[in-house]
Amino acid sequence: MRRVAVASFIGTAIEFYDFYIYGTAAALVLNQAFFPTLDPVNATLASFSTYAVAFAARPLGSVIFGHFGDRVGRKSVLVASLLLMGLSTAFVGLLPGYGTWGIWAPLLLILLRFLQGIGLGGEWGGAALLAVEHAPRGRRGLYAAFPQLGPSVGFFAATGVFWLLSSGLDDAAFRSWGWRVPFLLSFLLVGVGLFVRLKISETPVFARVLDAQEAGKVPAADVLRRHPRELLLGAGGMIIAYGLFYTATTYCLSYATGTLGISRNTMLGLSLVACLFLAAGTWLAATRSDGAGRRKLVLLGSGCAVVWGPALFPLLDTRQPVLVALGIGGALFCMGVVYGPMGAFLPELFGTTVRYSGASLAYNLGGVLGGAVAPLVATRLQSSFGSASVGWYVSAMAVVSLACVLALPETRERDLG
Repeated sequence: MRRVAVASFIGTAIEFYDFYIYGTAAALVLNQAFFPTLDPVNATLASFSTYAVAFAARPLGSVIFGHFGDRVGRKSVLVASLLLMGLSTAFVGLLPGYGTWGIWAPLLLILLRFLQGIGLGGEWGGAALLAVEHAPRGRRGLYAAFPQLGPSVGFFAATGVFWLLSSGLDDAAFRSWGWRVPFLLSFLLVGVGLFVRLKISETPVFARVLDAQEAGKVPAADVLRRHPRELLLGAGGMIIAYGLFYTATTYCLSYATGTLGISRNTMLGLSLVACLFLAAGTWLAATRSDGAGRRKLVLLGSGCAVVWGPALFPLLDTRQPVLVALGIGGALFCMGVVYGPMGAFLPELFGTTVRYSGASLAYNLGGVLGGAVAPLVATRLQSSFGSASVGWYVSAMAVVSLACVLALPETRERDLG
């Protein structure tokens, strides 16, 4: 179990590091590197649009990797998703900008971002199942906490690398080549992830399915036919987790540095502090879900987000570092309370033969609805109605998730089969 916990944690940490460095770069530099001919607002929207492309690709990745994960096995699919995600990320660091390749530069950026989304679409479901299907029945929330901590650590690492580069380089060097370094580090991280993942075994739950030759022919179709309610409600429950994260990180970083005039170094440092709130919320909620129940804690986190949404931007608008950190940290803590139990909650909603496809699809459809559009909607709302409207948008997403989770059953006592 120790090896399984480490493998599920390291894999998600690396893959989410890859995903988050793109979000940080999109907020800080990609608008000028790949869309220099647009005005500032439209360049930011174009940059965030390339960011959203990966979210659109993630459900497709869920179908592709979920198909083989439910037919061939969890382990081999996790290795393939790590390779695709990591190499796509690393090649972004090698991609020339608009000034060198013209229109081909943003087009290839979109392609690489799309491949990133395909890879990440298959990652989370496999990592969660690796932990949950190995875990004893009464401790699934505890072991699912390890892959759920991956995003916290990945985000911390991504922000930390950018903070170090921003602190050590002048602005011209950072915008010229410094922002590429975090992407190139992915070559090294992929090697580490592969070394760890190749040492794990197939989950015992799925091994029994293979032995009995019970694997379905088209798992994604089986999910749509047999579990449409769980799929849609599970995706709805994930909306606020994604919405909180990408509003409080990617959008707030862009808003604070571009609109409020807070320095890039300061915001990156405050984001590092806020990330600790995310890790704390994730761990506390995931581990307590074995006793209190997954549903109750997800409802608690969603309810807190309804309240915190309108408070977020007034805290940011003070420009006071402590209050800015409190605003972002509080949002990420609410997100962690929702996100932590989801590592066990979503897999427990589906049967073994469709669990990879079902959990991945629910997780990533929630990403399309909550994560892909959040920075775009927030940018438009702020430019048209002011920052307060973005906070109410966050609250609206929380209400949707609250309603969806209320319609789902408690799952912690279910037998995974």
